[in-house]
Amino acid sequence: MARVLMKGTEAIAEAAVRSGLRFFAGYPITPQNEIPEYLARRLPEVGGHFVQGESEIASVNMVYGAGCAGERAMTSSASTGISLKSEGISYCAAARIPMVYVNVSRGGPGVGTIQPSQMDYLQATKASGNGGFRMRVFSPSTVQEAVDMTYKAFDYADQDRNPVLILSDGVVGTMMEPVELPPMRTDEELAAIRESKKAWAGIGHPFDVPRSWNQPGIWDTLKWEQQNKDNAALYESWVPEVETLDLEDAELVIAAYGISARIAKAAIKALRAEGYKVGMIRPKTVSPYPYAAYDEINYDTCKAVLDVEMAIPALHLWDVEKGVKDRCPIETCLRSGGIVIQKREIIAAAKKILG
Repeated sequence: MARVLMKGTEAIAEAAVRSGLRFFAGYPITPQNEIPEYLARRLPEVGGHFVQGESEIASVNMVYGAGCAGERAMTSSASTGISLKSEGISYCAAARIPMVYVNVSRGGPGVGTIQPSQMDYLQATKASGNGGFRMRVFSPSTVQEAVDMTYKAFDYADQDRNPVLILSDGVVGTMMEPVELPPMRTDEELAAIRESKKAWAGIGHPFDVPRSWNQPGIWDTLKWEQQNKDNAALYESWVPEVETLDLEDAELVIAAYGISARIAKAAIKALRAEGYKVGMIRPKTVSPYPYAAYDEINYDTCKAVLDVEMAIPALHLWDVEKGVKDRCPIETCLRSGGIVIQKREIIAAAKKILG
């Protein structure tokens, strides 16, 4: 398949279209504006619909409605915009409506900067909305991964009837790289996907055929509890995705995700060339998190795990600690405020630990 040069945000948008996206609603915010810009042109070419909502709240609720009708639907935003969408995302999770959304995250705290950051980690993985629901959350470190993860996100959303998040950042979102685009879903494939949703989608069922026990005025607490149990079983069925590197002999293991992991991988290559035994654990899904990967570390030889992320205070550290389970010390190498972490900073932090 031919490789094309694309910006990260535009590649995400094209991958979504090729996966069957036919409804998008969003609202402008840096650094993800190229996603709605691209889809405003692209969706009409495939018979889809683009809406610029009057706000983030309006946009996510339009996506909720399109998802309820069985359409493959998506929204995107950045950090503060995602916070505004959280109620609508919670509604989709509660109603078991598939939808995909993208966070091209910016700096914090609060409104923060428009530069890239990884300060939305806890929001993405622990508290994306109310009600205690969980999601699959993918974190790409390259534009190609952003394409591949977005393409399959729609299948996961339909399979689980649950929201799926692509957690990106301003570096991956704005860089340009050559990518191989996946095939366009055929009309026959999309028709089969819509047909598979007829049992629950809001597509004109007769009034005497209830589609859900959860009707206005009905509050059966035992059924609500059972729905929570069913959701918990779904979450436990998910298999984390992870990349590990040189753990067998590692005296130091770097734990990082997204763009920080990409930079860390370059640092590890340089450190290995100098004789330093450094490995890496890179979660591709930060939810579910690959805690089991930390069991592969040889703690007889590993002096420490180094958490590398673009967030202060450290946020990914929460899951690193849960994976390590006090089996070795944990150190951090952090930047924030829109400052992109540098390879030399990771190398210096590693050498300090290894002496």
